[in-house]
Amino acid sequence: MNITKILSKAFEIRAREIDLYATQAGDIQERVLTKLLKKAENTEWGRKYEYKSIRNYDQYRERVPVQTYDEVKPYVERLLAGEKNLIWPSDINWFAKSSGTTNDKSKFLPVSKEALNDIHYKGGVDAVSLYFRINPDSRFFSGKGLILGGSLSPNLNSKHGFVGDLSAILIKNINPAVNFIRVPSKEIALMSEWESKIEAIVNSTLKRDVTNLSGVPSWMLVVIKRILQKSGKQTLEEVWPNLEVFFHGGVSFTPYREQYKQLIHSPKMHYVETYNASEGYFGTQNDLSDPSMLMMVDYGIFYEFIPLEEIENEHPRAYSITEVELNKNYAMVISTSCGLWRYLIGDTVKFTSKNPYKFVITGRTKHFINAFGEELIIDNAEKGLSRACAETGAQITEYSAAPVFMDANAKCRHQWLIEFTKRPDSVERFAKVLDDTLQEVNSDYEAKRSKNIALQPLEVIVARANLFRDWLKEKGKLGGQHKVPRLSNTRDNIEEMLKLNAE
Repeated sequence: MNITKILSKAFEIRAREIDLYATQAGDIQERVLTKLLKKAENTEWGRKYEYKSIRNYDQYRERVPVQTYDEVKPYVERLLAGEKNLIWPSDINWFAKSSGTTNDKSKFLPVSKEALNDIHYKGGVDAVSLYFRINPDSRFFSGKGLILGGSLSPNLNSKHGFVGDLSAILIKNINPAVNFIRVPSKEIALMSEWESKIEAIVNSTLKRDVTNLSGVPSWMLVVIKRILQKSGKQTLEEVWPNLEVFFHGGVSFTPYREQYKQLIHSPKMHYVETYNASEGYFGTQNDLSDPSMLMMVDYGIFYEFIPLEEIENEHPRAYSITEVELNKNYAMVISTSCGLWRYLIGDTVKFTSKNPYKFVITGRTKHFINAFGEELIIDNAEKGLSRACAETGAQITEYSAAPVFMDANAKCRHQWLIEFTKRPDSVERFAKVLDDTLQEVNSDYEAKRSKNIALQPLEVIVARANLFRDWLKEKGKLGGQHKVPRLSNTRDNIEEMLKLNAE
């Protein structure tokens, strides 16, 4: 008997509610905003901006300024110290530690009990609901789910508080019933030392019947390779014959897709992208033939979008979801049941559909290269690398790129430090295909590259094995949700990496 077939009927009820996104997204978002404002009107923040008298989105947009972490940080520090009712009425004892990809300084983002239930866990349930439509023959519940998480540390200022990776917070607070269908144990999942944790995960799951995976592609790949190494098997389905889906997020899957295909040959394997950040759960892929994700509009999140070209303006105008245009880059702004109000999260998105609203992640507001007016974003980089890999037979483990402002010959260029799982047949050809593709997909880059006047051809430096892993380890960021900064507008990160690469 396929127990998944029986249980999936309950998930179909939720899937039909999600169908309303196609026709009612604007109304749903208005109700979300109203509910959030009402809930927080008596907080210190709500009183400051007179939430009680806000009647519509236009008033909210005019009255409350867009916030970055610098503006929110004083409130977070007070929450960490044990103060209450500042930005959200319920007690906040959990703080998601951001990956901190731009500098050594960590951000601590509040996670309320409401957000756990009406954002993050709801997102997990919905990902499964939508997956059952993708794969109606699923046997998802016949085995276990391997969920890869980070670690937690006590908040010394709070008796019951913790700080850590969002994934660890979710595992710590998960409904006890879910522990019957997931591995590894909480004790192992929340271990802080990453290398010991890998071994413990492998030892505890090697003999289990794992049907589904959830986690960041780069770190899950490390686990998979260790499992194959320890088991002596060539493919993952030899270890877990019933494996059928990987819910992935955190970083682009593009550089890893071919490696997963080589390690998992099964034709029944599915890959579903999710967008579950420390700030909230925003999207889930609901059609495997379409890389776009469905924007989840009935959670405890109200969305706004600032055109990327306006992000540096002193008072940039934000737009509601019903006001966005297709195929235009926007910086995403959120208001949530964590007490983040008009918070600029740093990610950029582009809408591909309005009925329902579907989008792709195009990069970060701070992770780009625009040293010479070229405006290179992650989306451009991923397209260029994908084609370069396809044409040269290469496979990439990780990469980081930055500008060279002027060398000894007064030449400017982009410098790419790339760790290959499989080296290209020619590094020079790889670099040329990458450079040509970037010109094809980015007219600003093409203009700056014209006749080699402003920008010279890009340079590819081959990184030694495990360079990026060692760099993260050196900075105390190994494992969990920590990510390598893939595009930087300064040379701070790449200089550290190059130095480590030469050792």
